[in-house]
Amino acid sequence: MNTFLITFGVFVAVIAAMAVGYIFQKKVVKGSCGGLGAVGIEKVCNCPEPCDARKKREAREAARQAKLAEWDKDRIA
Repeated sequence: MNTFLITFGVFVAVIAAMAVGYIFQKKVVKGSCGGLGAVGIEKVCNCPEPCDARKKREAREAARQAKLAEWDKDRIA
């Protein structure tokens, strides 16, 4: 049981030290392999035709952008 508690304490201390280092450095967490771009994938979904859920999301975003553009136009005029 003592071995478990000592090991657990060491792990907690290491994680706490890493957290303090991250907080003070204020760097963005990033992967070491370069992400999907490193393997030649330009986007998460390489489908030639987007799925229905993605089409709905894109339509919602386009409508939102149009509404914002209209609002900006009315605000400026």
